Amino acid sequence: MKVDEIRQSHRILGSKHWVLACQGHGILANAGAKSGSLLDVPKTPMAQKSDSDSDSVIPRSILVPFVLVTSLFALWGFANDITNPMVAAFKNILLISNFESSLVQFAFYGGYCVMAIPAALFIQKFSYKKGLLMGLFLYAVGCLLFIPSGWMMEFWAFLLSYFIMTCGLSFLETSANPYILALGPEETATRRLNFAQAFNPLGSITGMFVASNMILANLNTATEAERMEMQKNAPDAFVAVQKADLGVIIGPYAVLGIVVLAVLVVFALYKLPEGRNESDHELHLGGTLSRLFKNPRYIWGVVAQAFYVGVQIMVWTFIIQYAGNELGIDKATAQRYNIAAMAIFVSSRFICTFLLKYVSPGGLLGTLAIGGLLLTLGTIFIQGMTGLYCLIGISACMSLMFPTIYGIALDGVGRDAKLGAAGLIFAIGGGCLMTPMQGAIMDMSAFNIGGMVLSSTRASFFLPALCFVVIAAYGLWVKGHKAKMA
Repeated sequence: MKVDEIRQSHRILGSKHWVLACQGHGILANAGAKSGSLLDVPKTPMAQKSDSDSDSVIPRSILVPFVLVTSLFALWGFANDITNPMVAAFKNILLISNFESSLVQFAFYGGYCVMAIPAALFIQKFSYKKGLLMGLFLYAVGCLLFIPSGWMMEFWAFLLSYFIMTCGLSFLETSANPYILALGPEETATRRLNFAQAFNPLGSITGMFVASNMILANLNTATEAERMEMQKNAPDAFVAVQKADLGVIIGPYAVLGIVVLAVLVVFALYKLPEGRNESDHELHLGGTLSRLFKNPRYIWGVVAQAFYVGVQIMVWTFIIQYAGNELGIDKATAQRYNIAAMAIFVSSRFICTFLLKYVSPGGLLGTLAIGGLLLTLGTIFIQGMTGLYCLIGISACMSLMFPTIYGIALDGVGRDAKLGAAGLIFAIGGGCLMTPMQGAIMDMSAFNIGGMVLSSTRASFFLPALCFVVIAAYGLWVKGHKAKMA
């Protein structure tokens, strides 16, 4: 699959050209069928499909709802990656430690963790669409709360805003991921989710550009040492600088809140079709939990997902600190390396989605995790720009992991998918726990390992290395288990 062709397709979503582009890659069914209106909404649940759609990833009948819901993947990708650089920004503005600044990620991913189960119960009781609407509402409220948080100039207020925002994102992901799986043929569900997830990094790259060019580049250039001196000798001037810098941060989040409200209106007006098993609104909580806990592929999938989200957030959050602490690169320039990592992630996601046609999901997951482990060890032990390049290269190995673990874990769970999806979103809590742990290691002194002195920044990446070991074990176990079942 050619990346530039797919990117072009993304720019013209909703047009007949998008249909033709996807047909050219074998993604849509009925390539030779006469084109009808792209706005035709299916009148029956998605479980009722024609035989010609049974082997396609995205049947024509679900194109419009698929495009709409897939746009949300980019929307929460934007939130994720405009936020990662804010760890370094708040550290500099508020003069706090690496551990304290990483509480941004604790609050951000804590919202995912806390709201995942309530979101699943809400969706089971009502519908995927109402879950999406609730998610968009909380997302918008969290963004708009940045305005009073800036007026208050209190770190806890920003943390609360992040938490509310990601309670909304938890609703969105708990709704959108299983809905994409249930929207078309079950046989191609994992490939369909991987394709939808491929648009998530496009939002992420946009978020990174906004963070780099509209936030980091416009912050006061005073270093932490200079700010400490200013705080001591000219406190009024220091407060004025803080207010100005916090104002720079507030602007993009406020605009994002308005955009999310507009998307909320679109979803409120559009009638989404039902997915498989969506008509059953009984909770069946006891039976569902019993079946899920007896499913080792699901349970270990939740564990693997927690370690994956942990490694993703650690790698992307601390590229800036690695570049600054190890190579003396300023934050705005370091963010460009973060953008390069995301571009690699995007390209690799499309390539790996294509490879899933020929390679088992578990085998590819295990292989990529081993590659991520080797690159992480290069980040730790190789000094200079080569170490930074290894850190950037990890993104190529991470690109497939979230949707593939998600698809493997939920494979065959049927009507338990809504609550099962919540467990996998709950696993995003790995990001809220591991990032502060790595930040705490960075605050330590250098480590002496067998006569080799490692800076605390490089040594902290042993934590991501451990995560890749767990992910590789899960992928290879799934591959072996599938081989025994064959």
